[in-house]
Amino acid sequence: MNFDFSEEQDLLREQARRFLGDQGAVTRARKLLDDGGGYDRELWQGMAELGWLGAALPERYGGAGLGYVDLCVLAEEIGRANAAVPFSSSVYMAAEAIHRYGSDAHKDAWLTKLISGTAVGSFAANEDTGPLRIESLRTQLTAGKVTGTKTPVTDGLQADVLVTLVNSEQGAQLCLIDLNADGVTRESLTMTDASRPAARVVFDNAPATVLPGATNAQAWHALLDRAAILMAFEQLGGAEACLEMARDYALERYAFGRPIGSFQAIKHKLADVYVANQLARSNAYFGAWALNAEAAELPVAAAAARVAGCRAFDLASKENIQTHGGMGFTWDLDCHLYYRRAKALGVALGSARVWKERLVTRLQTRNAA
Repeated sequence: MNFDFSEEQDLLREQARRFLGDQGAVTRARKLLDDGGGYDRELWQGMAELGWLGAALPERYGGAGLGYVDLCVLAEEIGRANAAVPFSSSVYMAAEAIHRYGSDAHKDAWLTKLISGTAVGSFAANEDTGPLRIESLRTQLTAGKVTGTKTPVTDGLQADVLVTLVNSEQGAQLCLIDLNADGVTRESLTMTDASRPAARVVFDNAPATVLPGATNAQAWHALLDRAAILMAFEQLGGAEACLEMARDYALERYAFGRPIGSFQAIKHKLADVYVANQLARSNAYFGAWALNAEAAELPVAAAAARVAGCRAFDLASKENIQTHGGMGFTWDLDCHLYYRRAKALGVALGSARVWKERLVTRLQTRNAA
């Protein structure tokens, strides 16, 4: 296994970091909070023009035809810049589900739009009853019509198409719903991170089509595993940004005639964050290899990457605020932007607790084989 990035991937990272820096992605995310939320449409179109939205998708539909490792590189930089875009919902989940499980008609109808940025995708599984349990799905698909409620649906207000898990006579199935069709109503929800808004989506005999390659719940879990690795890179990028912010402040902020970074209490905080970040990075890299190689280790690698990514970003975002002291709690600094994003990403695909249980179960199954 070669865990090093290629020269082309290093250039892609540099290009992404330069683009997001020049665009002032963090400043844009702050402005969205001031304006009440939403996503950055101008930045989204810029990403589309650079080919990011179809980085790992076939050229036939307008994609770049790169590998998943390249997509992981982009995900890390998007997390580092705290970009206010529906990248995870549209790219990791919706476009990936259509590409892997959709019919030719599904792909022709939606992939080109998603890759060009003219349409936004989202995903949903959870219902009003709380955390998803496959055996108790209440959203029902009958004769091509869906009835039920999904909440919260990340980026659900802005999305044009939704990949969702429903119950049917054949059991749990993944289906595709045009959110602009009749029978769909959406209600905005108040979220911690308003730059990643969510909605409550109600279906009343809304037209839907089953993704033919995803006729059971296993397809949903496989889709989550793939997205978990990509999101782990996004969390890693955010955690690294928090560590750098805290380090820089600790070196320039003086107390009692010396930089606060020279005090043992601050050193220990930053050392703990560094260790958590390195553990998250090693798990994310292994996950990227498993994803790109379609390896048998993918389920275990995904759960490990997800758990480590959640822990790293959560710790880094909190310790960044603590290192900044009283200033860290103010609106004027960027600390709270990353704290909000850490909370949003921490539950986007299911909480760390859920993924810990999956990791233990998968390890037990693998070791018993």
